[in-house]
Amino acid sequence: MIYNKFKFNKTSHLLKLGVLLLVTGCSTAPSKWENIKDEGTFLVYRRQSLIGEESYSISSTKDSIIVKSLQGENERGRVTGVEAELHLDMNLEPSFYVNRRIKGNDTIVNLEVKRTGDSVSVWEKNRDFVKVKNSEFFPVHSNIPAGVEMMLYHYYFKQGGTGSIPILPRGEVSMNFIKKDTATIKGKKVPLDRYVVEGINWGGRTVWVDESQNLVALVKANTQIREYIKKGYEEAKPLFVQGNVEEEMSALAKYTKDLKGTQAKVKALVGGNLVDGLTDAAQEDMTLIITDGHISQIGKRSEVEIPDGAEVIDVTGKTLIPGLWDMHAHSNQVQWAPAYLAGGVTTFRDNGNELEFATSFRDAIAEGALGPDLLLAGMTDGAGIQGNGVVRARTVEEAKKVADLYSSNGYKQIKIYSSVTPELTKVLAEEGHKRGMTITGHVPNAIGNARGAIEAGMDMLSHRSRILTVLFPGQKVQDLGSNYILNNDISQEQIDEATAFLLEHKTVLDVTIALDVARAMPKGDVLESIEPDADRMAYELFEGKRFRTGLSPKRAKAAKADYIKAMGILGQFHKAGVPIVAGTDNIVPVFGLYLELETYQKYGGMTPLEALKCATIIPAKAMGLDKQTGTLEVGKEGDIAILDKNPLLDISNIRTVSAVLTNGNYYKSNPLWEAADFKPRE
Repeated sequence: MIYNKFKFNKTSHLLKLGVLLLVTGCSTAPSKWENIKDEGTFLVYRRQSLIGEESYSISSTKDSIIVKSLQGENERGRVTGVEAELHLDMNLEPSFYVNRRIKGNDTIVNLEVKRTGDSVSVWEKNRDFVKVKNSEFFPVHSNIPAGVEMMLYHYYFKQGGTGSIPILPRGEVSMNFIKKDTATIKGKKVPLDRYVVEGINWGGRTVWVDESQNLVALVKANTQIREYIKKGYEEAKPLFVQGNVEEEMSALAKYTKDLKGTQAKVKALVGGNLVDGLTDAAQEDMTLIITDGHISQIGKRSEVEIPDGAEVIDVTGKTLIPGLWDMHAHSNQVQWAPAYLAGGVTTFRDNGNELEFATSFRDAIAEGALGPDLLLAGMTDGAGIQGNGVVRARTVEEAKKVADLYSSNGYKQIKIYSSVTPELTKVLAEEGHKRGMTITGHVPNAIGNARGAIEAGMDMLSHRSRILTVLFPGQKVQDLGSNYILNNDISQEQIDEATAFLLEHKTVLDVTIALDVARAMPKGDVLESIEPDADRMAYELFEGKRFRTGLSPKRAKAAKADYIKAMGILGQFHKAGVPIVAGTDNIVPVFGLYLELETYQKYGGMTPLEALKCATIIPAKAMGLDKQTGTLEVGKEGDIAILDKNPLLDISNIRTVSAVLTNGNYYKSNPLWEAADFKPRE
C-alpha cells in the first residue's frame, strides 16, 4: 500500500499513520467530551489515487480537549508530513493550535494560534507576527487536517449550526446543508448528511457527516482535487466524488443565473479599436456585429448599419482583441469559469483532472452555463508510487482502455505523464491517433529526452525544463541536472538543429515559463514582486499561492539566469515557426497567463503581437479550431476580450480587460471577479 512506503526522519509513530474517528455524539453538554480517548484513520486521495493517511487522536483532561493529527503523504514521490495539535475547552472554544510541515529533518510552522488573556497571537509562515483582540474564533487554513476540521464542525454545530463563524488568520466559515445521502458500506445502508462548506478553500468543499455529526468524508479543490475518506468508508468513494460534482455544478448554475441574464441574439460593439490578431496595428473606431455568437460584420463605425433590435454596446476608446486561451489549466473547481471570463479568457485546455468533474464542467458550459469553452486532455500515468492520478497505463491492454475511455468521453487529447514507459508511450500515441486525439504531456522519465518522446508519437510537450532537452540528443533530463541551460555552453548550431527537428515533427510547445519565474523567487518574497495582481486573488488562495518556499539568494539568481537564457532559445524557436502556446499550470489563477505573455516579450524577444498570438491563434490552430476562433474575422466565433488599453503598445496592457464576449454572451469583468471572490480591478 502507498502509505507503507513513507519514510520520515521523525519518531516511528509517523510510519503508522492512524486517524482518530470520534465515536461519541455531539451534544451541547460539556460532559459528552469528558474522558474521551479515541483514534482512527482518514485516507488521503489526490485525483482519486491514494497518496497517504491522516491519523488523529482526541483525549480530554478535567477541563480541556486535546486533538492531535499526523498526516503523511507520498505524492508523486514527494514524501511529506504534517503534524498538528489543537487545544479546546469543554465548550469547544479553542485556546491553542499549531500546524507544522515535516520534510526530512526540517520542520516548518505553517500556522500557530494562541489565546492569551485578552488577546490572540497568530504566527503564519512567511508573515509578520500578528496580535488581535480576544474574541470568538476557530483556527482554520486551507490545509487544515481532517481531524481538526471535524472539531471545527462540532464547534459550528454547537454555535447553532447556521450562518457563519469567524476564523483566524482570516475570513469566516459557513456550512449549508444540502441533502441526506445513503452510503452502502459492507452491504449496510449508512445515512449521511451532505453539506457544502465555504471559507476554507477557494470556492466550496463538499463534506459528509454521520448521525453523530462526525466527519466521514470531504472533497476539496483549491486548484487540485483531494478526497479525504474515513477508513472503512472507502467503498463509498464514487458517492463522494459524484456528490462533489453535483455541488460544483449547482454552484456553476448559480453563477449563470446571477451573472448571465438575458442576452440579445444580436450585439453591436460600437466605436472600438480592433486588434484582429493578424496584423500589427489597431484599426480605429470600428464596429463589430455579433449574431448568434458569430461575427457577422466588421467595419468602420460610419459604414456599418446596426440591425434593428441589436443590443448596442459602446466600446469607444476600448481595444478589442481575440479572446485569450490558457493551454495548461487544471480547472478543478467551477470558480475558474467567472475568473477566467473576467480576465478575458474565452477558451482553456484542462491538462489533467478527474474525469467525472471535467466532463460535467465541459458539458455544462457547452449547454449554456457561464464559462469559457473547455477542452480536455486526459491525464494518464504509469505504474508506481510516483504515478499521478487514478488513470494508469501499465500494460498494452490498459493503454488501449485508456484511449477508449478518453475517446468515448469526448477528450481532445491524451496527456502522458512522467511514469509512462517508452513502450506504452508509443502505444498510447498510436491508439490515441487512431481515435482522432492528439498526444500531449511530459517527457516520460524513462525516455528522458524530448526527441525520444516526439519520436514515440507525442504531438505536444509541456514544461520548458523537459522541452529543452531537445538541445542535448542522447541525454536525459535527470542527468543534465538543475539549471542545465545556464550551466552548459549552447551553440547556435545546437539551436538550429533542434529547431529543424521540432519543425519537421510539427511539435507544439507548452512552455509554462511563468512557473519558472515563480519558482525562482528568493525566499521571503511575496508573489507581488513578480505578479502585480497577486493581492487580488481570493483570500483562501493566500497561503498556497501568495507565499512560496523560495530559494536562497544565490540559487534564486542562478534559477532566474537559467530561465532567461532558456526563454531566449525558445524565442528563437518561435521566430523560426515552432508553435508556442501560452499556459499557466495554475501558478496564479488567470494572472499567471498575463505573466506568461509578459515573459515572452521581456526575455523571448517577441513583439507584443507575437506574444498575443501564443494565447490566441496559435493554440487555436494547435487544437484544430483556427477556422472557428483565434482571430477577429467575419464568420468566426465572437470570442472577444475588451481592454482599456492597447496590448500592441505594451503586452502588459493585457491586464486591462474590462469586459468579455463569448458564446454570444457579454459580461463586464468586475462582477465576474467579485463572483469568483477576487478583488475587482480599479
